Amino acid sequence: MRHGIVSSRWVALALLAFTARAAFALPPGNIERGKYLMDSVVACGNCHTQRGPQGEPLMDKGLSGGMVFEEKMFRAVAPNITPDPETGIGKWTDDQLAKAIREGIRPDGSVIGPPMPIGFYRHISDTDLAAIVAYLRAQPPVKHAVEKSKFNMPLPASYGPPVKSVKAPPAGRTVAYGKYLTDIGHCMDCHTPRDDKGMLVKGKVGAGGQVFPGPWGESVSRNLTPDATGLKGWTDEQIAHSIRTGTNREGQPYKPPMAFDWYRNIGDDDMAAIVKYLKSLKPIKMGG
Repeated sequence: MRHGIVSSRWVALALLAFTARAAFALPPGNIERGKYLMDSVVACGNCHTQRGPQGEPLMDKGLSGGMVFEEKMFRAVAPNITPDPETGIGKWTDDQLAKAIREGIRPDGSVIGPPMPIGFYRHISDTDLAAIVAYLRAQPPVKHAVEKSKFNMPLPASYGPPVKSVKAPPAGRTVAYGKYLTDIGHCMDCHTPRDDKGMLVKGKVGAGGQVFPGPWGESVSRNLTPDATGLKGWTDEQIAHSIRTGTNREGQPYKPPMAFDWYRNIGDDDMAAIVKYLKSLKPIKMGG
């Protein structure tokens, strides 16, 4: 649930500077778990898949990158994350790939800039991170060179201290596990308003309101809190159907960049946990 388009919101993030470093040994990864996560809630392909003229994902291009995110402060281009050794991540070790995903640090020590939602990916558990890495390793390499991202602002030295280990809460239809899933799916990176410094407003988690221009025109992230301007009155089934199909209760389609092509694959238990978490949020009036 990601694509930044409003320039000033990244300025404050770029001023963060933490210099600590530590090695992280990745455990063995479960490819099937990685496939499920990538095909559903994590939805890396929503950014790392090339797009057609109307913003539609070109699934036959795999995870070969090339999608452009244009803002005043940067022109970011999603990189090729297939195992191609020349244009992708084929020469990276598993630990290097894990560090890039969860800490935003490439093998050469450089920092990955926005809109990569590193602040949320820092919550990915060790086992889920290993599963995603295993899945990426198993993908067919696609030779596709993409242009380098350009930033008109300083990037941080890092996004925080090294992440040594993360354990997910027990899987189940619980608020805690629903929060975990929405964190690693970075839902609130788009569905929380930002202040004039570009930072997420902590007291308005899920209230929506961010604007995303693209080939589709403009879309505005909706309010996911149980307020009258949000999901109040929606049944669990209606929320789940909306997330999976990209339509509202009346059947009208929502616009991109919501990752509906991936969210349709979220399992019933995981979806129930996500819905339970959303309903636990503090009701906030959109625009209030």
